[in-house]
Amino acid sequence: MSSLRRSRDIPLLVEHARDGDPRAVARLITLVETGDETLPEMAVALASYAGRARIVGVTGSPGVGKSTTTNELVRALRKQGHRVGVLAVDPSSPFSGGAILGDRVRMQDHATDPGVYIRSMSNRGHLGGLSAATPQAVRVLEGAGCDVVLVETVGVGQAEVEVASLADTTMVLLAPGMGDAIQAVKAGILEIADVFVINKADRDGADATYRDIQGMIGLADRGPGEWRPQVVRAVASRAEGIDETLAALDKHHAWLTAHGELDRRRAARAAAEVEAIALGAVRARLSALRGGTALTDLAAEVVAGRRDPYSAAASLLESLS
Repeated sequence: MSSLRRSRDIPLLVEHARDGDPRAVARLITLVETGDETLPEMAVALASYAGRARIVGVTGSPGVGKSTTTNELVRALRKQGHRVGVLAVDPSSPFSGGAILGDRVRMQDHATDPGVYIRSMSNRGHLGGLSAATPQAVRVLEGAGCDVVLVETVGVGQAEVEVASLADTTMVLLAPGMGDAIQAVKAGILEIADVFVINKADRDGADATYRDIQGMIGLADRGPGEWRPQVVRAVASRAEGIDETLAALDKHHAWLTAHGELDRRRAARAAAEVEAIALGAVRARLSALRGGTALTDLAAEVVAGRRDPYSAAASLLESLS
């Protein structure tokens, strides 16, 4: 089995991942992260398992307790009999490219549980709070039989909204005394949150934060039957409010299913994934052109004023077809 750590036999790896072998899952995600040439073959092998897991995004500012909350959610989901996958994205250094994958350290409670798979991933400079490899890593965990996949983002602020395009349900964590009530009013976080969790609710200011968020939600323009974000109080370090948080997540999932929104979100997710793969292929071909003279010659014509950048770009695209 140790050979799975170096294997590129995709059918074998998928077979072992389906059987719950964490080494096979780890190897598949590593191949995803490194952009291995076997990715198309892997995608074919995993395609039939798509859509079988609930994808929950966990986001919020640094210090609000995302990892602690995720840890307790995993514990509660396991009590319900669910197989759980966790993708915890950590920021990488812009200088060395390295990352301290601290989320996995914080979730050691589940290290020996065969029904839990936890993977820390570096964002490798990718903006939006996720890693570029996250969507394909989610597919691996779906293929490995996870019922629920929790995707914990970097925690970079209100611009961190990419998780909403990946998740079925997006949970935004807030904490009193950190300015979150003001931050949440900003459009990005307001529009992506399906469930708000006010963590560290035993602190002073928790009631004010709760009122502020509820007031902000009340100001939004919603039509009949549209989802109204739930607001839950929790103290994740003491496992308080976790059952209520799961209930809110379940309520949102039921609403998604009843209103056809789950299918719509997943179709949009697939469209974004296909577009990203296509754009990646175009970038690769453009990079290849940089090794030749086509792009250099076009750039020289633009600098000399003999051609405008739009017509130059059109010529470049024609050369790719």
